[in-house]
Amino acid sequence: MNSIRRLRPLHTNLYRKSLSLRKTKTDKVDAHMIATMLMSDVNLKSCSDTSYHNKELKSLTRYRFDKVKERAQLKQSISRLVTILFPELEKLVPTLHMASVYALLSEFPSAFAIADSHLTRLTNLLSVSSKGRYGKDTAILFREAARTSIGSHMPAKSLELKHTIKLIQEISVEIDEIENEIKSIMDEINAPLLSIPGINYRMGAMIVAEIGEFSRFDSPDKILAYAGMSPSTYQSGQLESSYSHMEKRGSRYLRYALYNATKYVCHWDPTFAAYLEKKRSEGKHYNVAISHEPRNL
Repeated sequence: MNSIRRLRPLHTNLYRKSLSLRKTKTDKVDAHMIATMLMSDVNLKSCSDTSYHNKELKSLTRYRFDKVKERAQLKQSISRLVTILFPELEKLVPTLHMASVYALLSEFPSAFAIADSHLTRLTNLLSVSSKGRYGKDTAILFREAARTSIGSHMPAKSLELKHTIKLIQEISVEIDEIENEIKSIMDEINAPLLSIPGINYRMGAMIVAEIGEFSRFDSPDKILAYAGMSPSTYQSGQLESSYSHMEKRGSRYLRYALYNATKYVCHWDPTFAAYLEKKRSEGKHYNVAISHEPRNL
């Protein structure tokens, strides 16, 4: 009976290098190497029809990951431009990345523009965009700060700011559409993973998409190795490294999802919170302590 086996590129590449010291890579050499690998005892597992990842879910979660990363970079540009055009604004609001601030900067993209704005227009803009949270008092505060601002008057930077805000808003709409599709698939799958306190459908979907069937892994350590979260080991003769760094090989998407999901689980689950506190009491940095939790998860 024929069976399908999955070979990881990294695995086959290292196997090829182990067969010869020569740097030879051709289609013929690769075919011979793969055939040799299949005939050797390298603990390859057969793939069933159900062992393939949900391609739609995997594609959507990775697409969302890239979009969120793109939006984060644009948000950094917003912070940079505001520092140039109206540096005082950042101290007047909880965060620059909120609807009311974006609406303000889209209409008045500099301290000079806000200083010259009509108070009624400014008040209405803030009131509508903040859903009543900000009113006339805030408008006066912003305008007075703008009139004494040390910000530069640079029309080119103001235009860049407006365009960057528009791009962020467009990407946010796209991310919402992607997340709706992800949620729809996760509702159909009904994954038990979502029953864990702290894991929402975004991180849960990425974990499910990257791991596929959990049963194909014999132990948690193998899942961590697949995610590149296993500690590296270095020992030669009498020399043995006392600092084990994370390998960071394998699926960076799974590594990202496990790490971030664990942070929220530690917040909501008392058992995980206690284990995190134990690692912190041992003198470990927060990020290092968190990295010990995915194995328990």
